[in-house]
Amino acid sequence: MSNALTGTVALVTGASSGIGAATARKLAAEGAAVVLVARRGERLEQVVEQIESQGGVARAVVADITSRAGADSAVEQAVAAFGRLDVLVNNAGAMLVGPFADAPEGEWERMVDVNILGLLYMSRAALPHLVRAASDAPRRTADLVNISSSAGRVARPGTAVYNLTKFGVNGFTEALRQEMQAQRVRVSVVEPGNVDTELASHTREELRAGVEAQTGTIERLKPEDIADAVAYIVTSDRRVAVNEVFVRAADQSW
Repeated sequence: MSNALTGTVALVTGASSGIGAATARKLAAEGAAVVLVARRGERLEQVVEQIESQGGVARAVVADITSRAGADSAVEQAVAAFGRLDVLVNNAGAMLVGPFADAPEGEWERMVDVNILGLLYMSRAALPHLVRAASDAPRRTADLVNISSSAGRVARPGTAVYNLTKFGVNGFTEALRQEMQAQRVRVSVVEPGNVDTELASHTREELRAGVEAQTGTIERLKPEDIADAVAYIVTSDRRVAVNEVFVRAADQSW
């Protein structure tokens, strides 16, 4: 256990697996009380148990952040449990790839709901608490970190709507960074490349072989690699604002 985040409270969305779970474990190890948010309660409780077994403090909150009420409730429960909120990590995401012309409209809607609306609802709900934390905490800063993707920089065939959402996350993050700078809320974006998570398994079965052919030779990043990037951002001294971290697998050319 470190003490870099002792006395702080962090909320991580999409925390039931992958990057979200790894980030929750990492921030807890840095001393934060961590609120894990996702729809899968049983998986959340497993991560909470892992954190507590290592001496950390964690709380699971089951919520659907694609609704404003769900996002508001998640933040309210975090603040009710621990009295404050210092760090928000908007990690929840959906990646449903395939040619645009043939994609079911439900896939577009799911990516927009999770990657855009969920992020916006959570950010709006959390910001008043982050501003308050920045003004009264010993650290004198608070952090909002958005998990984007290399797909927010590089467009490729078969990922058009996913690209749309992640390019949007990058632009939103930079504008919000400028808006919140004077209030000492640091707004950052992390752009992972190819990571070994279950995200790709959500692709329609008939398209999975093609996706694997594109990425199968890449030694994928681990979720912990991205968690390390988030921790670097939020544990940096208040004089330092790490605006953007782009992390690709060493074998990834795009």
